Amino acid sequence: MEHEKYMRMALELAREAFGKGEIPVGCVISDKTGAVIGSGRNTREETRSALGHAETAAIAAACRFSGDWRLDGCTIYITLEPCPMCAGAIINARIPRVVYGAREENYGSCGSVIDLFAERFGHRPAVYAGVLEKECSALMAEFFKRLRE
Repeated sequence: MEHEKYMRMALELAREAFGKGEIPVGCVISDKTGAVIGSGRNTREETRSALGHAETAAIAAACRFSGDWRLDGCTIYITLEPCPMCAGAIINARIPRVVYGAREENYGSCGSVIDLFAERFGHRPAVYAGVLEKECSALMAEFFKRLRE
């Protein structure tokens, strides 16, 4: 399945974040041709910035690549359900499709805590949840298990 191909790329970025001591979240953005035009991973600890989320990095890179803040025709693949900040960035970038792996029970904004994409904003992306969910969840569980040790 096409979604799995891109989610595997996002998982590689999440593993990279894990190796750097970051919460393991990775993200890639593909355009309508299938080309990856943006990618990112969590960098909050490295950058000491609350804005260091995988999605914000990938959206910034995709905007630079495309030369536009509107990412029409793109799909964003994220290993973890987006938080409110990242859901807002997705809405503002006009990304039409969101694909994520694991649910985020504390901050998830695609239905786990709130569904920001169902609100009356001017843009409502389609959401595909649970792609490679087991792999995404296992990486997150391993990270927090090691953190507690």
